[in-house]
Amino acid sequence: MSDYLDSLNDIQRKAVTDIEGPVLVVAGPGSGKTRVLTYRIAYLIQQGVNPRNILALTFTNKAAREMKARIEKVVGNAANQVWAGTFHSIFARLLRVDAGLLGFPSNFTIYDSDDAKSLIASIVKDLGLDKTTYAANNILSRISTAKSQIITAEAYAANNAFVEQDRISSIPFFAEIYKRYTIRLKKAGAMDFDDLLFHLFFLLKNHPEVLEKYRRKFTYILVDEFQDTNYLQYSIIKKLVRYEGGKNNICVVGDDAQSIYAFRGATIENILDFERDFPMLKTYKLEQNYRSTDAIVQAANEIIQNNRKQIKKTIWTDRKEDQGIQVIRALADNEEAKRVVDSILEQKNRNHLRNSEIAILYRTNAQSRIFEEYLRRYNITYRVYGGMSFYQRKEIKDLLSYFKICVNQNEDESIQRIINFPRRGIGDATIEGLRKIAIDNDVSIWNVLQSDIPQVKGKKAIVDFTKMIEVFIAKSKELNAYDLAMMITRQSGVLDEYKKENSIDSMARVENINALLDGIKEFVDNDEVSGDDELPTDKSLATYLQTIMLLTDADKESPDNDFVTLMSVHSAKGLEFKSVFVTGLEEKLFPSWMSFEVPDGIEEERRLFYVAITRAESFLTLSYANSRYRFGKLTYCEPSRFLEELSITKSELQALPREAGSARSSISGSFKPVKMLEKKNLIVDGVDFKASPVEMIKEGTRVLHLKFGEGLVKKVEGGAGNKVATIYFKNVDDPERRIMLKFAKLQVLG
Repeated sequence: MSDYLDSLNDIQRKAVTDIEGPVLVVAGPGSGKTRVLTYRIAYLIQQGVNPRNILALTFTNKAAREMKARIEKVVGNAANQVWAGTFHSIFARLLRVDAGLLGFPSNFTIYDSDDAKSLIASIVKDLGLDKTTYAANNILSRISTAKSQIITAEAYAANNAFVEQDRISSIPFFAEIYKRYTIRLKKAGAMDFDDLLFHLFFLLKNHPEVLEKYRRKFTYILVDEFQDTNYLQYSIIKKLVRYEGGKNNICVVGDDAQSIYAFRGATIENILDFERDFPMLKTYKLEQNYRSTDAIVQAANEIIQNNRKQIKKTIWTDRKEDQGIQVIRALADNEEAKRVVDSILEQKNRNHLRNSEIAILYRTNAQSRIFEEYLRRYNITYRVYGGMSFYQRKEIKDLLSYFKICVNQNEDESIQRIINFPRRGIGDATIEGLRKIAIDNDVSIWNVLQSDIPQVKGKKAIVDFTKMIEVFIAKSKELNAYDLAMMITRQSGVLDEYKKENSIDSMARVENINALLDGIKEFVDNDEVSGDDELPTDKSLATYLQTIMLLTDADKESPDNDFVTLMSVHSAKGLEFKSVFVTGLEEKLFPSWMSFEVPDGIEEERRLFYVAITRAESFLTLSYANSRYRFGKLTYCEPSRFLEELSITKSELQALPREAGSARSSISGSFKPVKMLEKKNLIVDGVDFKASPVEMIKEGTRVLHLKFGEGLVKKVEGGAGNKVATIYFKNVDDPERRIMLKFAKLQVLG
């Protein structure tokens, strides 16, 4: 046969050449999924199938482009005639042909999320409803969920259970908003993104002649990443494929073990129950992994076997070069970050890895902060994938602007950013007027605010804002950085602004704000002396800002684009790296605390962990911390249950250092089941802890530290107000620590 078929293994070749009837290709990580999908289309064309009769659905435009490029290498220009694209782009093309049947113009407008939210906000205003209770982002998300379940506005309003749930949720007018939103879209000749699928379903359902037309046109249908489809997408696919006299020529490719988008509406049941819908199904399992070493593949198999809902398979590899799996066990989250970055330096030096071959993965984007800080300190360039640097995120810049104004009232840019955030009714024209007065009089905007400003729209709001900032400035002289930051965060309304949206997006912003506050608390609580003895003179917000601004200013791009990649595990799906660090492996972090509250939530978190570890080609490092700051408190952390599920023997776990020395352990060789990770009481219970007076801390004194545990004071030096104690802590790596006593919290023992 053709040369390209010779590059396939036996199972891949069968999945490519078995072109009649329904086919499920279960593609494990690194098993050549894309190759099989594209070669199958090329093979169809070579067998005489008209490329215009082939429909290939993907989830990204990039995947569609890559698919066509690969097909073109085999069959030439015929590849461009294949209907290959995302669900939304393909279905929009189909809708434009027959939109008139639905009462829409063929040139209907497509509303993006901002357009849709703007329309919802106007409807909420028309109904005289509270815009906080009926936040546009939240309402749009609920409408999207309803459409993905094929629930029309009329059906929603007629469902007593839905109406009662809305009443309990204090949004009794949701059904009315949904109805008006639907009417207003149609009146405007517009569809939102969900409508491109939603309206196509009803076009096919209510117009048999249209359905028949497309059934005859698309004689072969292929779907990539099938495990990520939702109920609506699959319902459309079934309509196009299943019909009397049809051959059901559908091929879906995916991996149930990588189904991680339930929060977007994806349902794993689509792939698990595919055989029920197509009884004549032929299934091919691509189980050979070409990406990862044997240790990584074994770990992936052992993790996923704990899920009840799955298509059984055993992934294997020929890559026997075994680097082992590294486990970093850190005392606290900042130590975890330091050790991860230390390991990156070691891998770069010992294994000659480029930055671009390394990725740090985490469960939530808020975790990026501490890794960013240590990467900057070590002068390692990085990029935050699928997002932006922690300190460049809108919510962080908003809050930092409030902080900056308390320290430096002449910071005009910060004032302009926050004077109407959260919204106070101070319009852009008013802000521009204030700016012009400041320029004309060669003073800062703050000076203008404190003067007797002329009567302008929103004057009362301006006066209230000025008084609030004056209170913050006064408090900055008596409060430490954390207490002042907490006061500003609460009284400015920034935190409440994001909380009230109650959406996935806003929850992530709240997490980021809490991460910033935790970083400030850590700054205040840190009593260690830096190696160069450049000691902070205080724990004020001004000193904190100086520290953090130095870090953010150092965030420069590398000219050769050689970045370490930081990303959430969700963003990492489909990517691969020579070395992967999966961090924050603690209960209620990974798995997420939210997964405890939903059915099958832990199983989805386990699939997410499976995705994380299978991104690694040669080096896999798993890390967790015994403690981390959460909501301003140093809290003890339980190791993730997923670590328990790896077959690391109990003796190997116990070999992880409990005394001074490296906190890393290379784990390789034979694997045996293990019961439970043993807890290590390195963190002192803060409830029973009582700090002793500084005068009691002397050479030879045994002390207890909240973070480092029990220690022995070896030396005390310095003047009365700047005494520094050198203390040996027996239970930590780098046991000798220098502590600034005026900031220290030490309890004298015995």
